[in-house]
Amino acid sequence: MKYIHYIIVTVAMLLVGTAQAGAQTDRNLIRQGNRAFKSQKWAVAETQYRKAISKNQKNPQAIYNLGCALMAQQKDSMAIQQFTNAAQLETNRLRRAASCHNMGVIMQNHRDYAQAIEYYKMALRCNPQDNETRYNLALCKKLLKNNPQNKDQNKNNKDKNKDKNKNDQNKDKNKDNKDKNDDKNNKNNKNNKNNNNKNNQNQNQPNQDKMSRENAEQLLNAAVQQEQATKRKLQKAMSQPRRKAYDKNW
Repeated sequence: MKYIHYIIVTVAMLLVGTAQAGAQTDRNLIRQGNRAFKSQKWAVAETQYRKAISKNQKNPQAIYNLGCALMAQQKDSMAIQQFTNAAQLETNRLRRAASCHNMGVIMQNHRDYAQAIEYYKMALRCNPQDNETRYNLALCKKLLKNNPQNKDQNKNNKDKNKDKNKNDQNKDKNKDNKDKNDDKNNKNNKNNKNNNNKNNQNQNQPNQDKMSRENAEQLLNAAVQQEQATKRKLQKAMSQPRRKAYDKNW
């Protein structure tokens, strides 16, 4: 059995002047939140306590009561924050012990027995006569002893994070090596491409020279043939007899 200190801190009634009778002070808002809390209207109580804190951010009673309202709604992480703030601001040792006790209960509910034990010890240092805290402390010690894996949970988490960081470092190293290899391969591919283009150019050069010589020879042969044909025509024309020319008889 876990004992929870749902002890809502009340505030003393103060006599105020007529001019301040209608004013909403942090104390008035705490009283309104307390009435809602006793009626199990946790959300309404939370709202009133937050309003009280907005009036006075250093009111430890309002902060503690807000932690209780959040705890009743199972908003555990938010409740822990409020109890921590209340314990730091609270000058009354009994109320400070109540904040530490409730933080221990939250950790116990989450089976974090090692952390719960620390909070219960803090509560007993403030209030050594609190039998409920002493009972919860003994229970958590027994549960921690019967569940050694819980004791080693923090160590396992630390080792797990260490392995994760190591894997991340190896992953980054492999990525760097891959990038270097890719750059090297790209450079080699570029060089091979340039060499292939150069070889192709060198291979095409003899073909181009050969084609140029063939074109020149064809043009030369054509010119020789044309010259020979012209020469034959002249020789033929000179070998034929000339016709005698007669004057016209008018």
